[in-house]
Amino acid sequence: MDSSQMIRSGPVRYATAERFARPRPVTDPSGDGPSSGRICPQPPSRLDAVMGPPLDTHPRGEDCLHLTVTTPARDAGARPVLVWLHGGGFSSGAGLLDWYDGGALAAEQDVVVVGVNYRLGALGYLCLDGVSDGNLGLFDQLEALRWVRDHIAAFGGDPGNVTVLGQSAGALSIRLLMAVPAARGLFHRAVLQSPPLSIAARPPEASRAVGRRFAGFLGTDPRTADPDALLAAQRRTAAAHTQETGSPLEPPFLPVTGTAPLDTADLDAESGLDGAEGLDILQGWNADDMSAFVGGDGDVAASTRREYEEPLARFAGRLRQAGARVTTYRLDWRPAGSPFGATHCLELPLLLGSRAAWRRSPMLGDTPWEETDRLGVAVRAAWASFARTGDPGPLPDPLTTVPH
Repeated sequence: MDSSQMIRSGPVRYATAERFARPRPVTDPSGDGPSSGRICPQPPSRLDAVMGPPLDTHPRGEDCLHLTVTTPARDAGARPVLVWLHGGGFSSGAGLLDWYDGGALAAEQDVVVVGVNYRLGALGYLCLDGVSDGNLGLFDQLEALRWVRDHIAAFGGDPGNVTVLGQSAGALSIRLLMAVPAARGLFHRAVLQSPPLSIAARPPEASRAVGRRFAGFLGTDPRTADPDALLAAQRRTAAAHTQETGSPLEPPFLPVTGTAPLDTADLDAESGLDGAEGLDILQGWNADDMSAFVGGDGDVAASTRREYEEPLARFAGRLRQAGARVTTYRLDWRPAGSPFGATHCLELPLLLGSRAAWRRSPMLGDTPWEETDRLGVAVRAAWASFARTGDPGPLPDPLTTVPH
C-alpha cells in the first residue's frame, strides 16, 4: 500500500491542561471539542544546524496536548501500535511535525503510528516551589499512552501490542516511564534511540535551583506571565546553565526525581527498573552522535563512547537483571557530503517523514533521497518486526548488532 493511501487522523486532542497543572483526559476518542492543532511554545532547536529547521509550520500555544494517528485502515485489524515520543532536549519539537509522519512506516509494515505532543521547557518541566513540582511533560506522555490504550482499537490498532519509541529526550522519557508504576501495562516493548542516559533526570534541589534562576530572569509570576516572556527567560536560563555546567548536552529543564510520578529519590541509569520486567527493549546509538554537539572542536569518537556507548552497555546489563530482553544496535551510516557523519538524529529520516520533510537537512549531505529511502525501507522493516514480535531479526546495513 502506498503511503499516500494512509489514513492520517489528527491533530486529535488526548488531554487538556491549565498552565502548570496536570493533564485531564478527554472523554471520547475524537477529543473534547475541536483540536487547536497547536504545538507547545518553544525556542528554535539546538540542532537546527544539523537537522535543519522544520519546513512545516504549526500554530503555537499552551492548548497543545494533541496527537496524530496514521493507520492503513480504521477497521478491526488489531495492528501493532508504535507510539512516537520526539526528542529535542525537553525544550523543542512536536509529534505533529512532518519529520515524524508515519505514513511510510504504516504503509510498508501494516502498523499504526501515533505521534505525541507533550509540554516542553518551563511549561513542561519547571520545578519551583508554589508553582510546579515538575514532570508535567511526563504526565502528558502517560495520558497519551492511556488514550492509546482506550481508543486505538477504533483506528485499527491493538491496545495489547503497543511499542513506545523515542529518540534522545523521547528515549529518556521512555527510560523514566519504566520507573513509573502507573505506566505499567501501557506499553509492551520499547525502542530507545540515542538516549544520553547520564542526564535522564535531576534531583529535586538542583531542579529547584534552576527554577529559581528562571524565576529571577522572568521577574514576574510564571503562572500569569506572557508565553513570550516565559520563552525569553527560558533562553536566558539555558545560556546560564550551559555556562555553569560546561555541558553541550544537558538542557536546563529536565524531569525531576523524588516527586510524582518519579517518586524514586535517587533514580538513575542503575535503578528504578522494576517496570522493565518482561519488556522487549531495542536500544542503540549513532556512531558519531556527539558530532551534533561538539562539532570539530572535540573528540567525537571519545565523547560518543562516553555519553552513549558505555552508558547503554551498563543499562543493557541492568535491564537484563530486571527481566527485560535487550537488543542493542549501532548506526554506522555516514551520508556522502555531510560533515556530521553518523550524527545524532540521523536515523530519523530512515524511520519517519518524507523526501519533502527532510529535503533541506544538512545531516543528509548530498545523498540522494533514493539511497536514504532504500536504507529506510530496511530499517523500518526491522523496527516493525520488533514491534510485532519483540525481535528485529538480523539487523540490516547500516545497522550493526552490538553484543551488550
